[in-house]
Amino acid sequence: MAAEGALPATRTPTLGSDTIVISVDAMGGDLGPAAVVAGCAVSAQRNPRIAFILHGDAAELERQVARKKHLTGRCEIRGTDSVVTMDAKPSYVMRHGKGTSMWSAIDSVRNGEAEVAISCGNTGALMAVSMIRLRKLEGINRPAIACLWPSRNADGFNVMLDVGADIRADEDDLLQYALMGTSYARNGLGLVRPRIGLLNVGTEEHKGRAELKVANELIAAAAPAGEFDYVGFVEGGDIPSDRVDVIVTDGFTGNIALKTAEGTAGLIREFLRSAFAATPLSRIAAMMAFTSLRRLSKRIDPRRVNGGVFLGLNGTVVKSHGSADATGIAAAIKLSVNLAESKFSERLAARVASVTLARQDASDQVTESTK
Repeated sequence: MAAEGALPATRTPTLGSDTIVISVDAMGGDLGPAAVVAGCAVSAQRNPRIAFILHGDAAELERQVARKKHLTGRCEIRGTDSVVTMDAKPSYVMRHGKGTSMWSAIDSVRNGEAEVAISCGNTGALMAVSMIRLRKLEGINRPAIACLWPSRNADGFNVMLDVGADIRADEDDLLQYALMGTSYARNGLGLVRPRIGLLNVGTEEHKGRAELKVANELIAAAAPAGEFDYVGFVEGGDIPSDRVDVIVTDGFTGNIALKTAEGTAGLIREFLRSAFAATPLSRIAAMMAFTSLRRLSKRIDPRRVNGGVFLGLNGTVVKSHGSADATGIAAAIKLSVNLAESKFSERLAARVASVTLARQDASDQVTESTK
């Protein structure tokens, strides 16, 4: 953690009865607070119902906010003394991170001052601070990070989790991921009855690790109470398909898949740029295909789906890419607003509780029948 030498400062936002307050760690990104504030300004221009609590170097944030007319009367600035760096160990931040912009941003959600917290900072530290300050939902073993994945579905996205919160996941964890992913798809994408798939090395029931086989049975059994459709095992090629809406996996596999997809999207973009610039004829072809190429570039742009949601906590936290620019920050804010409007945290807690109770009742019935 590095000292920022911030000074206390506030600018109270103008709040209406329908205002959605977003708490933002303005210091965690690779591009600094300027990019974060610019993203907030883009969002404020698009949605007049948003207000922000910005956490970080007060003097710098005052300067940045003053340059954005759409943020006038829409921000409260809370000065903090330090920032969590990307190389900070989560264990250290848990013990010494109280004065950081990340900690302050999470506390705004904990105290009920904001609906959602956003940070571009250190993922491990953000999860650690979120778990300390917000605590896990009752019945949740391990929180998960869910991301939106471009797909062939009508709405253009699938949900995948976990993509990096915890590299381990047993059969009970995978069941809980399925329940949390269902709630996210229902409230974030508007899907009444999401289709759930469990990522495996094949679709045959005999394939995969032992915990996957058990999870396959648990998720299938929970589908009626969870009000989702379980399609069974899915493979890597199904992640962007229209066969499923939610892909469930452990954090190790999910994170590798996510980073591979992002790298592949960047590679395709570079290959296209190189191919269309190779010869005079190809440059002419690029001009003729400009509209289609721009549409393709937008479709595979990872900034459009920026924002991994921490699921399983008593509060909503969105993790933005560390390298996010104003466009990426605005996408994370849009996602946060959608979740806040749907009362996502409350609905997720109710869903997990109802299915956990149903499973307990079923277990009790089995126990009684064997006596």
